[in-house]
Amino acid sequence: MAFSQRSSFRLLRTLAFALALASACMGAPALDSARFLESAEKRGPHTVAEARAVLKLIERASTQDELVRLILVNDFFDQHIRYAEDIDVWGVLDYWASPLEALQKGAGDCEDYAIAKYFTLASAGVPIAKLRMVYVRAMVDGKSLAHMVLAYYAQPGAEPLILDNLITEVKPASQRPDLTPQFSFNSEGLWNGQGAPWGNPASRISQWRDVLMKVKDEGF
Repeated sequence: MAFSQRSSFRLLRTLAFALALASACMGAPALDSARFLESAEKRGPHTVAEARAVLKLIERASTQDELVRLILVNDFFDQHIRYAEDIDVWGVLDYWASPLEALQKGAGDCEDYAIAKYFTLASAGVPIAKLRMVYVRAMVDGKSLAHMVLAYYAQPGAEPLILDNLITEVKPASQRPDLTPQFSFNSEGLWNGQGAPWGNPASRISQWRDVLMKVKDEGF
């Protein structure tokens, strides 16, 4: 997915406002399994089967140490979602899917992988404070492209591990020189590319706010 500098700045502003709303919409994620399956049933038998697989994944991952959780969740969504552009999946240029939406389609772009992994890891017991969605510039075939990954911080200020649909392996950020962070966020905060917290200058609703509402409705 390609973003202009102006659209990236607009997204930054709208994300900041969404983060203020997020604390009102969500506390620490706790998956409501019954509600999750009810939401899946509305999307058909395939989505129900995928939702059951996610529940089994969460149950298994929650008994492992956090590094194993990262690997299990990363592998699951890389295998269950094929990469496709939003225009081909949703008929629009930019759409942020909930985990169930992505599983229903069986396809999604970089944001959809990161979102699905984020909420699944949180449901498996990884603290939100350790997880951030990160907008990066990624060098792909000699071109710098806008891209999103999920970062995991074992401790505040630690070197993050990167979950990225471009590669199958979870690697430390220092082993991903092809990625240049632009900004990061979760449902608790927003940070610039150097990791410094940002304020809240926004007054508009973002797609992140919409995702938070969707996943809440789905049982997260």
